[in-house]
Amino acid sequence: MLDPVPAAQPATGLAVRCTRALLSPWSRFSLLVAVLLGAAATMLLLEPQRLLATGWPGQLSGGAVAVTLFGLAYGVCTVAFVPRPLLNLAAGALFGTQAGLAAALAGTVLGAGISFGLGRVLGQDALRTLLRGRWLKAADGQLSRHGFRSMLALRLFPGVPFAAANYCAAVSRMGYRPFLVATGLGSVPNTAAYVVAGSEASSPTSPAFLAAMGFIVLTGLGAVVVAWRKRHRVTSG
Repeated sequence: MLDPVPAAQPATGLAVRCTRALLSPWSRFSLLVAVLLGAAATMLLLEPQRLLATGWPGQLSGGAVAVTLFGLAYGVCTVAFVPRPLLNLAAGALFGTQAGLAAALAGTVLGAGISFGLGRVLGQDALRTLLRGRWLKAADGQLSRHGFRSMLALRLFPGVPFAAANYCAAVSRMGYRPFLVATGLGSVPNTAAYVVAGSEASSPTSPAFLAAMGFIVLTGLGAVVVAWRKRHRVTSG
């Protein structure tokens, strides 16, 4: 008679243990932190916002190729925490209102999508274990259940940092598609104001420039008032 085949033994070697450790939630989160810190440090050293605004190659000063390249650079820069207002002003100054707005919005959605993907793959499993506070659970529930309208409101409200909204959405159970659509739609007003201001910067007394700056100032003041009222409610409650 044939001897019975011995049951396969579970793999417990060093390679398996190392693989599990590297793929653990906190290891992936550490990788996310390292990637973002490296990207931010690179941007501080290279100062790409100055390159985009003043050092853009002359042969790429117009046309679809230039707009596409700027949109790609814009997306990468936002992932590395380059302030979007600077990039929006540069888009308007380089390409005018229409092409500049198209490049800025495309870069906004691209950068948000990259950040969302990084946060979802590398950070969600680790960070969800920290959702114990009342406010954190409420924010997570709002984004998970009403993702599109919640993200749309966050994008329309200029007081919420772009990167913070990206990673909060990534940690929640919000879907990828509603996140991108809400980002694209909600970013239009504020982005357009900065792009117009950049395109009309050489004519600071023009109606378009004054209207754009008025919108930026009013929305900024509104963000400050709302943030102050919320902080006052939290401290008094």
